[in-house]
Amino acid sequence: MSFAKLTASALAIAAVSASAAMARDNVQIAGSSTVLPYASIVAEAFGENFDFPTPVVESGGSSAGLKRFCEGVGENTIDIANASRAIKDKEVKACAEAGVTDIIQVRIGYDGIVFASQLNGPSFTAFEPADIYKALAAQIVVDGAIVDNPNMTWADANADLPAVEIAAFIPGTKHGTREVFEEKVLVTGCEETGDFDVFMAANGGDKKAAAKSCMAVRTDGKSVDIDGDYTETLARIDTNPNGIGVFGLAFYENNTDKLKVATMSGVMPSTESIASGEYPVSRPLYFYIKKAHIGVIPGLKEYAEFFVSDEIAGPNGPLSQYGLVSDPELAATQAMVANEETMAH
Repeated sequence: MSFAKLTASALAIAAVSASAAMARDNVQIAGSSTVLPYASIVAEAFGENFDFPTPVVESGGSSAGLKRFCEGVGENTIDIANASRAIKDKEVKACAEAGVTDIIQVRIGYDGIVFASQLNGPSFTAFEPADIYKALAAQIVVDGAIVDNPNMTWADANADLPAVEIAAFIPGTKHGTREVFEEKVLVTGCEETGDFDVFMAANGGDKKAAAKSCMAVRTDGKSVDIDGDYTETLARIDTNPNGIGVFGLAFYENNTDKLKVATMSGVMPSTESIASGEYPVSRPLYFYIKKAHIGVIPGLKEYAEFFVSDEIAGPNGPLSQYGLVSDPELAATQAMVANEETMAH
């Protein structure tokens, strides 16, 4: 190795350690895979529109993100945790024990998925979680026995549904919305039918194992994972008149000329029914800010304010186009972030 190269690499190493010791100049974020695509859109736009470096957004899941968030205060810890659920009391306690006492909770909107089909296709207008579960689960309980799903048509799953072959296009496992689909549709349907208890008994009373059985989706082509965005799901519905697709509310609302939506448990999906929690297939999404890092890490507060601004998180913003259901109470959230209001202990 030439001396010149050696010096260059030695200098590079010295530079890295020096910069690590100096204050970080970019915002660091980790957590929920559901919030990840939204946070990535905001981080990129923030980097392009502000004189701050683009924030670094990592995934890993809500629990892992909050665990890292609660490691302590200081530039070697993350500034923001993204979460597809509210922080738990035990996490607030763990945070406090590590010196993270001032936490700002920011609700960015809601995750709400709808079931839609071709406008002029079969009359899929009303579903219960049990219908989706009985149509799409890998195994169901028939006469007390766990069997591979024998249902071939929607009418097999529920006699009130059209007698057409089951063809469902659901969010792939990489999608944040897959989780809400599994928990609020498949597991709920599994519980409604009584199958959950049978799976639990078969797994020695293990609830987690039972839930896993409920979430397992058939692999015979009746249920298709879509790893792309909703335009891909729409293309599948276009070519399959009997298909049912899972979409974000905003995407459906922008395509009512092609799609019709079904109620779930008797509730019509809308921004209002999702925000109120009345529509069952939805949940609020959050991020948590470490207040002690505001004013220390450049751009932290600016990023948070930008995220919840009308032009980003509002009903006509880019996040809504990607599936986020805008929060009707966004103005209150904006004021909370501006005032740096922390959660009550």
